[in-house]
Amino acid sequence: MHTPLELRLLRYFVAVAEELHFGRAAARLHIAQPSLSVQIRKLEHGIGTALLLRTSRHVELTAAGEVLLCEARRLLDAADRAAELTRAAAHGARGSLVVGFQANAAAELTPKILSAFQVRHPGIQVEMRSHDFSDPYVGLATGSSDVAFVRPPLLMQDWLAIETLFVEPRLLVVSSECSLAQFAEVTLEQLADQPFVARRAPDYWRDFWLATDARDGRPVRLGAEVTTVDECFEAILARRGMAFTQASTQRFYDRPGLAFIPVRELSASSLSIAWRTDMDVPVVHRFVETARAAAAWPSVPGDLNSSALGALGS
Repeated sequence: MHTPLELRLLRYFVAVAEELHFGRAAARLHIAQPSLSVQIRKLEHGIGTALLLRTSRHVELTAAGEVLLCEARRLLDAADRAAELTRAAAHGARGSLVVGFQANAAAELTPKILSAFQVRHPGIQVEMRSHDFSDPYVGLATGSSDVAFVRPPLLMQDWLAIETLFVEPRLLVVSSECSLAQFAEVTLEQLADQPFVARRAPDYWRDFWLATDARDGRPVRLGAEVTTVDECFEAILARRGMAFTQASTQRFYDRPGLAFIPVRELSASSLSIAWRTDMDVPVVHRFVETARAAAAWPSVPGDLNSSALGALGS
């Protein structure tokens, strides 16, 4: 019978496997290098197979080591979660997290993320805080949000971290009485002289949603300016203009009198999670991890896979 796995030895192994260097791994673990080597050999003897191939200049994982690295990470994450939840239950831990968002947030991912996070952190009160078009950073820049669902493009800041959760097409929204509503698809050329509803937002963000970079230098004819999705749709229904929006908007905001039309060769929109790197808040990192895990599953209708993204970029 093989020796049961010890979490301590698994942590040592993961450090070596990630660094592929005993010296760096020992420094990371704050132990002596000879001691680390002994512990790794102890783990290998306990499992009954070599996990690492070592020379004086090189360290690499064996096939068995690759498998153990994957499984060890899962075990260690589970152990950390178990300890965290136990401590929270023992001390009655409470806290809050403000999540900034616009419009439909992360679409169908939103309830999945919130539900999974609440299971892992039952003592944390999550507040979803809505922002209008004037703030693409949805509260992160001012500190009113701890973490946020954002729609790039954003101007990168030295305090900003951002990670894409999914990508979806942009559609054209028009009044159902508009002559374009009869088409199954339109081109940007067809829209060149049409009035558009603009978002009251920083220029770079406003221009993205007007697709100014795809108009061959031709100016946009503006029919209205708005600060919210509802204002945008009211302007469209009043025949003051049309607008581009993300595909998920149709599922969450569709109403009588509106038509949503695919646009040929229009770049996609990404939904990302963003947070501040200058504020090391553990619960924020846990929320980001939860969002990342939820996004790993194909949950959002109409999102684009990597091959589709490649086609968009070509």
